[in-house]
Amino acid sequence: MAVEPPAASPAGLVAPVLTARSGGGPKHVALTFDDGPGPHTATLLRHLAAHDARATFFVVGRNVAADPGLARRIVAAGHQIGGHTWSHPDLTTLPPAAIRAELARTDRAVRAATGVTPKIVRPPYGALNATVRAQTRRPMVLWDVDTEDWRLHDTAVVARRAIRQVRPGSVVLFHDIHAETVRAIPRVLRCLSARGYRFVTVDQLFGG
Repeated sequence: MAVEPPAASPAGLVAPVLTARSGGGPKHVALTFDDGPGPHTATLLRHLAAHDARATFFVVGRNVAADPGLARRIVAAGHQIGGHTWSHPDLTTLPPAAIRAELARTDRAVRAATGVTPKIVRPPYGALNATVRAQTRRPMVLWDVDTEDWRLHDTAVVARRAIRQVRPGSVVLFHDIHAETVRAIPRVLRCLSARGYRFVTVDQLFGG
């Protein structure tokens, strides 16, 4: 998956959409965390390190600008950073130029903080249409396991939903801005590790 400049795609080329790796294969799972970095991200990094787990963080650009050091820690720990727009709008409600601006401003913030340009994007709310996909060739990453942590705010339920729904090749949606979610992660890591799962980045899962 090549790094993409913040410009519209040539006519006829649109972003691919990734949801989960299909066709079985090794017991790999991509844990993904949206909307940070935030006040609970440092604790999450400690939990992941304790299990030698890699994850993917879909960061909001303005949060990266507010705490670039935390973004650097994410990358230094071996995790992947993806773009999640600058201000978390529903991209399907924006004109093309505004969509590109949301992506480009986030790219600049991440690059300034970490030296890395995001290779993948997750649209807020998973909201996609043809107009959104036409603004970049970078993969748009969705998920097949939704913990609904943003709604539930219940550590035990969030952990249970993740553990029960994961299959080889799954992409799991979490939000590291919620303390309850971060508290659920040690149990998720322990239980899935005991079932033979390896925790990888989105790039690793899809062979990028």
